Amino acid sequence: MRIVQTHSPDETWALAEELAGECGPGTVIALHGKLGAGKTCFIQGFAAALGITEPITSPTYTLIGEYQGRLPLHHIDLYRLAGPSEALGLGLEEYFDVNGITAIEWAERADGLLPPGLLHVCIDADEQTGIRTFRIYRENAK
Repeated sequence: MRIVQTHSPDETWALAEELAGECGPGTVIALHGKLGAGKTCFIQGFAAALGITEPITSPTYTLIGEYQGRLPLHHIDLYRLAGPSEALGLGLEEYFDVNGITAIEWAERADGLLPPGLLHVCIDADEQTGIRTFRIYRENAK
C-alpha cells in the first residue's frame, strides 16, 4: 500500500499524473472518499496526464463521461445509486475493456460487479487543514 499526502489541488493533480504514467489499458480504478474528498480533482489530473484537454466534471447526473486521450478514459460516478442492484443495469462491464482506463467514483456502490485486480484510491480529507491522505493499493486478481 502506498500512502501519500497532498496539500493542494496542484499536488493532487501531480499525484494523479504520476499514477496515470503507471497505468495501462484495461486498468479499472475504484475511487473512495466522502463527498468533497477530492475524487473528481484526482480524475482531472489523471485525465490531463492522458492528454485529455476537455474539461472533466463530475458525471453525477449523467453517470458516465467518456474522453479520448492517449488512452480512452471512462469516468463513472455512482453517487446517485443506492447500491449494486441499481448499478447492475448500467452495463458497467462494457467499460472494463482492454483499450481504455475506467475510473469509478463511489465504486463501493457497485460492490461485487467490478472486475478483479482493481486499483483502489482511497481519499481522506482533513477539513481543518485541507490535507488529503491517499491510500493506493491494488486488489489481488482472482
